[in-house]
Amino acid sequence: MQGKIALEEHFAIPETLADSQGFFPDTVWSELRARLLDIQDRRLREMDTHGIEMMILSLNAPAVQAVPDKQAAHDLARRANDYLAEQVAQRPDRFQAFAALPMQDPELATQELTRCVRDLGFKGALVNGFSQVGDAETLTYYDEPAFRPFWRAAEALEVPFYLHPRNPLLSHAKIFQGHEWLLGPTWAFGQETAVHALRLIGSGLFDDCPGLQMILGHMGEGLPFSLWRIDHRNAWMDLPPTYPARRPIADYIRANFHLTTSGNFNTATLVDAIAEMGADRVLFSTDWPFENVDHAAQWFDEAGISEEDRAKIGSGNARRLFRLD
Repeated sequence: MQGKIALEEHFAIPETLADSQGFFPDTVWSELRARLLDIQDRRLREMDTHGIEMMILSLNAPAVQAVPDKQAAHDLARRANDYLAEQVAQRPDRFQAFAALPMQDPELATQELTRCVRDLGFKGALVNGFSQVGDAETLTYYDEPAFRPFWRAAEALEVPFYLHPRNPLLSHAKIFQGHEWLLGPTWAFGQETAVHALRLIGSGLFDDCPGLQMILGHMGEGLPFSLWRIDHRNAWMDLPPTYPARRPIADYIRANFHLTTSGNFNTATLVDAIAEMGADRVLFSTDWPFENVDHAAQWFDEAGISEEDRAKIGSGNARRLFRLD
């Protein structure tokens, strides 16, 4: 399929480059480093070769979210966003941008999102999970009441928020200690992000902000395949939910969330996601440079789905969600 749009596509600036190094052995670091720092060269060649018309770019992880000092996080986000705006301006027909945000401070995050959308033309935000605040062991999740003004601002700006994974801190997740192979995309990324998304939903956020749209990568971090169980556990007891949200969890997933195919190139999983969410809420992505563009594109182009759904997922849904036309 020609004309695909991909929207979980990362880059790094020198200050954040080391954040990605620890995930990979030294034998591949030189290759990954080159991929992360490149925007206008090899990335465009990969796009041209594999039918990708546009990438929406975002900073690598955890980056800003791992800077405990609020002002330092804000300064880093601004530097990354200004650099990204300069890169997009060179080829706006091929690249658009997600803002990095200092979620350590909801007011600063609101200011930066507003600046990026209104002044720089960004299409939304991508945030790498929880933020460390004050010190490395103090975490904040965005269902907390202090973030409600931020979410109302995001809803008013009419731009999506991409909740991207990061690893849990081992000091907060002892189940992974001694089993570090489970960290990252193998398991911990999805578990951490899915729980964060459920916290947001259960808090009643989408009752307060019904127009707010979220994005989850990797076919929804496992959530679409657990929706029935989440809402029907121990149903014979006829007990009311204990979370503040007013409706079943699945209702919010289907009304306020979109999924991408980033880093999860499996047709059975795609078909299940379409069945649970509808083809209008699934979007193509690759997860470059951590996954290969050719792996993503060749799989998607040949996946056993209808051509109507392929056109929606490949580009039509992104054009609508981000108002690209």
